[in-house]
Amino acid sequence: MAERWSLSRALGGMFARKTIDDTTWDDLEDALIGADFGPDITEQVVEHLRAEVERFRTTDPEDLKRMLRETLEERLAKYDPTLRLTARPAVVLVVGVNGVGKTTTIGKFAHFLTTRGRSVVVGAADTFRAAAVEQLATWAQRGGAAIVRPQQERQDPASVAFQTVERALADGIDIAIVDTAGRLHTKGGLMDELGKIKRVVEKQTEIAEVLLVLDATTGQNGVAQAEAFIEHAGVTGLVITKLDGSAKGGFVLAVQERTGIPIKLIGQGEGIGDLTGFTPHVFVQGLVG
Repeated sequence: MAERWSLSRALGGMFARKTIDDTTWDDLEDALIGADFGPDITEQVVEHLRAEVERFRTTDPEDLKRMLRETLEERLAKYDPTLRLTARPAVVLVVGVNGVGKTTTIGKFAHFLTTRGRSVVVGAADTFRAAAVEQLATWAQRGGAAIVRPQQERQDPASVAFQTVERALADGIDIAIVDTAGRLHTKGGLMDELGKIKRVVEKQTEIAEVLLVLDATTGQNGVAQAEAFIEHAGVTGLVITKLDGSAKGGFVLAVQERTGIPIKLIGQGEGIGDLTGFTPHVFVQGLVG
């Protein structure tokens, strides 16, 4: 089986050479495009690095590697990845199109929180899909969270969200995570429903975060699919799933700069513990090597 392409490996060969030459710049451009940075960011990064190499009059590839790390880290760090979860209960709405891994992400997020000593309740407010509730219940259990299910078929999602927050308030639970539908018959209907959920929750308490789940493997297409959520749902943070290896690592920077919304969590595997907080320095180290 062929070894999967990774940015750090592609760069490793380039930085192992004795000097910086025209081939270096061509290879760097190809590597960044290959890692899904997109043409605009790739061009900006390469131009900036050319200017830095000229300014410091260096021909050492190790200097270029350090400059690349610093450049990417600086651009990623313009956005604050801190999760705002100080309210009690802190209510988190999770939004996104179907198929991005929203249900599994909620289970992993619950695990992320419970292993840090927080109590969690999950609300199954995606009542549009019959299987969604059972899937969510399974993942909530794996994540160590309580769950609030609809009390009848096709229950109004806003009332499930209300009951979830009510449960958190009554039981002194730290964090309430509310799942929401990823698809209805019309986008307008979906956004109206999300608006209703928000209004109902805000009668009880403030909403701490609205997290949009994006699938790294769909790249820029995934962002286009999620534009309605970005425009109408008041998204406060992004969760990037399926970021296995560094083949799609550039998407992280591209999506932050395209949306203006910080990445707060990244998922890099299938296991319950494979969702982590986003730290630009650590991420760039893994990406560039």
